[in-house]
Amino acid sequence: MYTILIINPGSTSTKIAVYRDEEAVLNHTFKHTGDEFANCTSLYDQTPIRTKLILDYLKEQNFDLKELSCVMARGGMLPPIETGGYVVNEAMKDTLIHRPSNMHASNLGALIADEIAAPLGIPAYIYDAVVAGELPPEAKVTGFPEFERQSFAHILNGRAMSRKAAAQLGKTFEECNFVVAHLGGGISIAAYRKGKMIDTVASDAGPFSPERSGSINLMYLVDLCFTEGMTKEKVMKKVNGGGGMKAHLGTADLVEVGKRIVAGDEHAKLIFDAMALQICKGIGTLLAIFEEPVDAVILTGGLANSEHLIDGICRRVKNIANIIVLPGENEMESLAQGALRILKGEEEAKVFTE
Repeated sequence: MYTILIINPGSTSTKIAVYRDEEAVLNHTFKHTGDEFANCTSLYDQTPIRTKLILDYLKEQNFDLKELSCVMARGGMLPPIETGGYVVNEAMKDTLIHRPSNMHASNLGALIADEIAAPLGIPAYIYDAVVAGELPPEAKVTGFPEFERQSFAHILNGRAMSRKAAAQLGKTFEECNFVVAHLGGGISIAAYRKGKMIDTVASDAGPFSPERSGSINLMYLVDLCFTEGMTKEKVMKKVNGGGGMKAHLGTADLVEVGKRIVAGDEHAKLIFDAMALQICKGIGTLLAIFEEPVDAVILTGGLANSEHLIDGICRRVKNIANIIVLPGENEMESLAQGALRILKGEEEAKVFTE
């Protein structure tokens, strides 16, 4: 039996779990108000604080750290790399601290994992970092030579749910072609051919979501950027965190929006239906890139629990593809499954190099 500590840092929380093989025996979420980080001059100053919170909690639960086989963390904003598991090493830590592709709390995962694993003499891993480097050359080209497309998507949950869907079909992930729509606070869609990501519709390049604007006609965005009083920070807030359903309806809560629709709010219904339509358009974009049959469209993420949203998508997509619905974020489970494959020798952890 393998015992695995899972660490998933976010901007306002740190989620941890202890798995014994495939069973979660401990689960806890630390909520961060910001006060504990008041004296931190950089994101990385939070590492010892979050590490101590985890260790103190495990001690309170009378958990013996010597039981651990490894520590597995959510992958951060590394430069584009192949999907899968990686050993946390000095090159990875140095890149996350000094040269990340973006600043995000997930960058702390590898650092915290190493802080806990190193004194125990056990490996620390990350799995399915946020940015993958598997796109074919033609999928990276944009209309601006200055910019190259990167594969930003909810890779961790998308690949894990692809494995689950493949099992339902009696196949392996590497035998299947999938389009995976991750439906959450941000929505991203990815195309997988025989286990490899071949294209994406990122959360800033496709459907609007409860909190994000999605893609906007460039002329609209250019006009907005030059509107009096608008700053880069204000525009970015509209794009990420203050756009989408929240901008239209004043809330990002689908339950609340559902209640409004039931009460006869036609505007709420219009916005909800528009989001479902845009998701279908994003799925259709990626279905069109395959030269061979697609096994299924997978609908996953927290919003996949919404029957109204799923119905709005299925009404259109069912005519062109098989649909498999696997609700939930599933990040902790996905990280545990990745760790188990490595520990059992079913998958080899890669070595990160700059």
